[in-house]
Amino acid sequence: MHTTGFTLWFTGLSGSGKSTLAARLLTHFRSAGYPVELLDGDEVRTHLSKDLGFSREDRDTNVRRIGWVAKLLSRNGVIALTAAISPYLETREEVRRSIGNFVEIFTDCPLATLAGRDVKGLYRKAMAGEIPNFTGVSDPYEPPPHPDITVRTDRETVEESLAKILTWLDARGWIRKEGACPNPP
Repeated sequence: MHTTGFTLWFTGLSGSGKSTLAARLLTHFRSAGYPVELLDGDEVRTHLSKDLGFSREDRDTNVRRIGWVAKLLSRNGVIALTAAISPYLETREEVRRSIGNFVEIFTDCPLATLAGRDVKGLYRKAMAGEIPNFTGVSDPYEPPPHPDITVRTDRETVEESLAKILTWLDARGWIRKEGACPNPP
């Protein structure tokens, strides 16, 4: 029986596939009977961090809030899925240390590809200077130097990326791709 939770922390630029992959894992885990919750960056900004802007300090506070909720969920046996840009390495590492059972998943996708498939036109506006503090364009994004899992969303299908994540978790005994979930280490 699944009794120990963990956090899958998706990080990457806007539009890189974090929310898509996390939502698909949410559906997968729920259908398999796992206790699971999704903390999506856009939803957290609306409900938990609407008082924050986009300065470095505010972005760090937002990531710490997401991390705190993920920690509570994880220590209570829930798989916490987070999907937030979380642009700064130091803050992600702080959250990793706080949570413990933490898997960093880097949704790697080149900026040119993201700009090319951006249906909302956010990258175009950011590159034209119309959106200030846009991560990856006018504000920094610090990619993880050693993520636990890297998915290349410009080269992999959603299914291939999901299979990579599930295989990684299964190989470490944190889940079983089929059936009940053992305790993670």
